[in-house]
Amino acid sequence: MRKALLVATGLTLIMTGFAAAGEGCNVPKSEWQPEPALRQKLKAEGWKIKRVKIDDGCYEVYGFDGKGQRAETYFDPKTFEVVKEG
Repeated sequence: MRKALLVATGLTLIMTGFAAAGEGCNVPKSEWQPEPALRQKLKAEGWKIKRVKIDDGCYEVYGFDGKGQRAETYFDPKTFEVVKEG
């Protein structure tokens, strides 16, 4: 019984992860803010940006956040809200 519960829990977590990873950002390109605006916003918050790329329709930023912690973070290209942190 316990083993079945662990397997079910594990499968649920895996499927939840796949669903979250597949969501991405569904924003038409015409509504995107420019990448330099995101860089400027993050630098003002103390980020040290190593790289910005587009992944799954989001801006994906690699670097160090305002607390100095290593970050791999996805941002909505329209609002610059955090979509996912990795």
